Formats: sequence, structure tokens, C-alpha cells
Amino acid sequence: MSQTVLITGSSTGIGRETARLFQARGWNVIATMRTPESESEFDRFDNVRVLRLDVTDEASIRDAVDEGVRAFGAIDVLINNAGFGAYGPLEATSLETIRKQFDTNVVGLLAVTRAVLPHMRGRGRGTIVNISSMGGRVAFPLGSLYHGSKFAVEGLTEALSYELGAIGVRVKLVEPGMTKSDFGSRSLVFSSDESMPEYAALVKGTVEAFATLQAAETSDVAETIFTAATDGQDRLRYPSGHDARMFIDMRRQQDDETFARTLKRMFNM
Repeated sequence: MSQTVLITGSSTGIGRETARLFQARGWNVIATMRTPESESEFDRFDNVRVLRLDVTDEASIRDAVDEGVRAFGAIDVLINNAGFGAYGPLEATSLETIRKQFDTNVVGLLAVTRAVLPHMRGRGRGTIVNISSMGGRVAFPLGSLYHGSKFAVEGLTEALSYELGAIGVRVKLVEPGMTKSDFGSRSLVFSSDESMPEYAALVKGTVEAFATLQAAETSDVAETIFTAATDGQDRLRYPSGHDARMFIDMRRQQDDETFARTLKRMFNM
């Protein structure tokens, strides 16, 4: 029998490419998004259900999980992909944006996981893949909110790997680097305004440094996600992309002071 995957944030980018990959490989796909009424591609497939799910709306989470189980009988894999990034000086960031960053990337991920767990626990098996980032292992300038949220995803996932392993559920982390997707356009970027010129040079150097990184294709990240979901291993972390592997290895090998000097050179600080 075909297995079933539920993917959050399936309307664009990595989530969309991942839904395409699982569908093409014969899986039943519950492709969730905030605005399913605008979807046209996935509606053509018998093994795909497009459902509304906003990770900040508990009722929509519950309804999507229940409908997905009714449609396909089970959820074998959950991929927590929905998220965005807020970047810029903390001073330039509103409390509303701070809350939105953590409500989406952390609390929303936990809420979806909680909704799926009773089903997986009842079956004694399942796999949860949380989409983190190289930014969950390495912190760059102006990313206090985004990195804070992804460091949280790393920690909670590692803890859950023990907790859920006891009931037969595997938990994985996929850590993409820069990716050719719409993530940048969906992110919130705050540059220093005229009242905070002290940050201007840092903002400029950060933008220029990121522009030099080699971005991966969304299809490559989707392959990594598929591997994490299906390899049957107890491996926890799956970096994806050249820059992700480079920075994560560098951070692992260098002490704090050496790594800080390396980044400051890269970002012209």
C-alpha cells in the first residue's frame, strides 16, 4: 500500500518541490497551505489532497490532520516545512514581528507535531522531518530572530528524538543552506534607517556576503528530505547544499573565537 506524507508550506519553494517529489514516487500527499483555493497543479493528481493549514491557526491544523487521515487512512510521515525569516537589527524590529517569527517557525511546528502524534503513537510508528537550516547550527549577522527560531528547532527536535523514539517515531532534521526559492521574497528584511546609521555598514556587508554564496536547487533539498523520511535510519541531521556542509563543518572544527574571526572577514566587519 502507498504511504502518506503531510507537508506544511506546500504552496511554494522547498515545500512545493518536496510535494512534487513524493507524488511522483507514488506516495499519497497531503499538501497543506494557507490559501489552497489558489492551487491548480496538485488538484490534477488522485494521490494528492490540497488542504488549508495555517501553522498559527490550531483549528486549521486539526481539520487538516483529520481530513488527511480520512482521505488516505494514515499519516506515515510529517514534514514540518512552513516558515519564514526575519532579518535586520533587533532595534529595527517590532515585537509583533518577533512574535510572528517564533509563532510560525517554532510554536507552529510544535502545534502541527502535537496534532499528528496521537495518530502515530496509536500505530506505533511514523517519521517526522523538521526543516531547519544551516542557520540552526551557525549564526550570521542580523539574523537574531531567524537563527533564534532555527536553533530552537534544532534543540526541540533533538530532545524529541529520544522522547518519540520510545514510541516508535523517528524524528529528523534537514538543514538547507542558501536555496533558489522564494524564501528571500517571503522573508522580512529590516535595514537600518536614518536614525540608526551605525548599522548601515553591517547591513551592506551582510547583503554582499550572502550574494556570494552558491544557492542549491529546491529539487536537491527535496531529495535530501525524501532520504531523511525514507532511509529508515536513526540519523538525526541531514545538511543539504554545499554552503550548508561548509559552514556546519567549519563551525564544528573551529572554536568560538576562530569562527567569529572567520565570519567577520567574510562580512567585512
